[in-house]
Amino acid sequence: MRRYGPSVLVLLVGAAVLRISLFSALYLRYVQAGLRPYLVASGTLLVLLGMAAGVRAAREARHEDEDEDPHDHGHDHTHAAGLRSAWLLALPAAALLLFPPPALGSYSAAREDAQRAAQGVGTFPALPAGDPVDLSVAQFSSRAIYDRGHSLKGRTVRLTGFVTRGNGDRWYVTRLLVSCCAADATTSKVEIRGADAPETDTWVTVTGTWHPKGALGSSAAWPPVLDAKTARHVEQPADPYEKR
Repeated sequence: MRRYGPSVLVLLVGAAVLRISLFSALYLRYVQAGLRPYLVASGTLLVLLGMAAGVRAAREARHEDEDEDPHDHGHDHTHAAGLRSAWLLALPAAALLLFPPPALGSYSAAREDAQRAAQGVGTFPALPAGDPVDLSVAQFSSRAIYDRGHSLKGRTVRLTGFVTRGNGDRWYVTRLLVSCCAADATTSKVEIRGADAPETDTWVTVTGTWHPKGALGSSAAWPPVLDAKTARHVEQPADPYEKR
């Protein structure tokens, strides 16, 4: 079976890619939805290549068995030692297939603690009529920190994200923003006041009102604050990231 190592490795990688992109939405933990067709195509190609390599190895095995010299064992020992090392490369692929890693969470958010929305102070469009108004964490943060028109004033908003903790009893509703994939993720977060902190990495939906602080565009305005009226646990969404 040692001759089939490369083909099995390619099959495992292809199967892992197809598992997260074709047969589930797990790929959203790592890349944006628009990349799904490319993942499916890549996974399919890898599976086909692995199968073709396996068929070729089987044919070569039959020919070698017919021409084998029973007194020549040196090549077999060297080849076997190399394959034992090569099989180790299959472990990461098997791990991705069986135990796909989770989406980024509080640890990644903590690394970007001072990240702010990349906008200057200005006037934002009016919010939709009716309360509460659903906003992404990034939208709320941008308006709270940079909106000269104070469009959040007097409005009830609803935010959804995962919980991160700060100093003392402080806690935040946090989301990670991506442009392409998880590798370029940056953090947006809102401090929550008036509600007890759930466990870190728990997903929650919080409804409340903006609590102004600091001068617009200044570091004192970061992170923005929401006075909570309600906070409830929710399931992690299929796509855990916000888009820039």
